[in-house]
Amino acid sequence: MQADVREIVISSEEIQRRVREIGKQISNDYVYKNPLLVGVLKGVLFFMADLLRAIDIPVTVDFIAVSNYSAEARNQGIVHLAKDLETPLAGRHVIFIEDVIDTGLTLNYLLRNLRARQPASLEVCVLFNKPEHRLINIPLKYKGFDLPDRFVVGYGLDYQEKYRNLPYIGLLDARVLKEHTENEKGRGPK
Repeated sequence: MQADVREIVISSEEIQRRVREIGKQISNDYVYKNPLLVGVLKGVLFFMADLLRAIDIPVTVDFIAVSNYSAEARNQGIVHLAKDLETPLAGRHVIFIEDVIDTGLTLNYLLRNLRARQPASLEVCVLFNKPEHRLINIPLKYKGFDLPDRFVVGYGLDYQEKYRNLPYIGLLDARVLKEHTENEKGRGPK
């Protein structure tokens, strides 16, 4: 798996250092507020787990999941919730935790959905930001890293549901992408 990574873009040590810094900021900003951290499965799992360990105030956690959808639907910001929150948001201080923000379309939909539930506050925390593709301006209260406009994997970011468990962010070798494309072509129409 590591042989499929051409270059390490952000090391495990850099990620962990920044996650601790964000955890400290959240701890300072939300003391006595018992914030609710909301994440979207599956990619946020690694960041959320490490961030929770870096926060030293009481917090609660909940998750939502969005279903897989076509590229066309994704480009229009169409989202189907496969799993909704179990925790009521009314009057809560909510921090939406995201592993990566690209166009902002999906996140914009999810934030509108959450705002309709009348939280006391709603802020966004993202570890990896890809501003080159942003179609909708999303205010970010907490941000880890800006990512280059390249295909990266690791620390929750996947390709074909693989590579999430790499402890760093790496540039996926073009050979892997090419092999996948060739394998798909060989299968023919379904």
